[in-house]
Amino acid sequence: MDVRKQIELIRDGTVDLVTEKELEAKLSRSAKENRPLRIKYGADPSAPDLHLGHTVPLRKLRQFQELGHLVIFIIGDFTARIGDPSLRSETRKMLTREEVKKNALTYQEQVFRILDPRRTEVRYNSEWLEEMDSGQFLELASKYTVARLLERDDFEKRYQSGQPIALVEFLYPLLQGYDSVKIKADVEIGGTDQKFNLLVGRELQREWKQEPQVVLTLPLIEGMDGVQKMSKSFGNQIALQDSPKEMYGKLMSIPDALMERYYQYVAPLSSEERGNLLKGLKQGKVHPRDAKARLAFEIVKAYHSEKKAEEAEAEFNHVFKDKGLPQEIETVRLKEKEMDIVSLLKEAGLVPSKMEARRLISQGGVKLDSEKVSDERLKVRLEKPVLIQCGKRKFVKVQSV
Repeated sequence: MDVRKQIELIRDGTVDLVTEKELEAKLSRSAKENRPLRIKYGADPSAPDLHLGHTVPLRKLRQFQELGHLVIFIIGDFTARIGDPSLRSETRKMLTREEVKKNALTYQEQVFRILDPRRTEVRYNSEWLEEMDSGQFLELASKYTVARLLERDDFEKRYQSGQPIALVEFLYPLLQGYDSVKIKADVEIGGTDQKFNLLVGRELQREWKQEPQVVLTLPLIEGMDGVQKMSKSFGNQIALQDSPKEMYGKLMSIPDALMERYYQYVAPLSSEERGNLLKGLKQGKVHPRDAKARLAFEIVKAYHSEKKAEEAEAEFNHVFKDKGLPQEIETVRLKEKEMDIVSLLKEAGLVPSKMEARRLISQGGVKLDSEKVSDERLKVRLEKPVLIQCGKRKFVKVQSV
């Protein structure tokens, strides 16, 4: 493909491109020398599941692969033990080696739902970071100043407000940047929250007499709440490992205002299909529910199968349009013969806390055997199975042992 057309494709959906001139030069040289560019992307296995937010950069990486380039997917098994301080207002709890290893096990299987394994090189940054001796570590630390690190927005805010910043957090951007040096990255992709870290990589490459990488950032996608970025920490994620029915239901619950962004960055549709659908939505020719159902169907189809997407759609319509019950409802057995409804919701795993249980009850979001619960002091006898509906999508049968 012509270099200018490649850049047009690469720029689509991006926020920052540092710099387009450098990218054009790299692409031209790549074509002339018949050498694929090395496209870096790193993910810290701080949690076991990837979610739809991660698919935004992964889909851009797939574009690079389709243009003939090589993706270097770095699993940050060393940096995950520190934790990325980006957008954090407090120091993360450091993970153990065992926790990180366990989380990393599923990463490769998940990323290859999008990436082409033939054009992907998987590396773990413990390969080089654990091998650094004290002299090499001091050399790396000497390449950047505290003043430059404090220019970073989240560090500056914490410093100004008197919030503690652990010394190890200052080291994180240097370690991530050093990854670029070790793999000789031509381009690095990340979310907008990663821009500082990616630019550090450019500077460290210069220090090691390498041509600096091009930096390309992509938007962060909000989770189901439509407010916070998608993250397991906020409980608003749609995980790639979610069951088809769970994934479909979560997508149907997103605010209407999010649909355009999800179509733009997450849905596996052509730009023409996406454009026509969104145009129809804005003109009132496509109903928001129909647009959301198409979105949910296409995403479930992409990460599971068309058959699973059809089954998830049928189940959702049966429960919510036809007011039926799910075909499969989990049964939870508890030791108690009788419990108050608040404790029951918590013990059955339907809510994370009793406070959340009370909130749902007060908002009319809890049903017991299809009857709405309004009294949080209600006692529930469990000799026989009782059906509990919590919110729109959670159903469970509860019975004493």
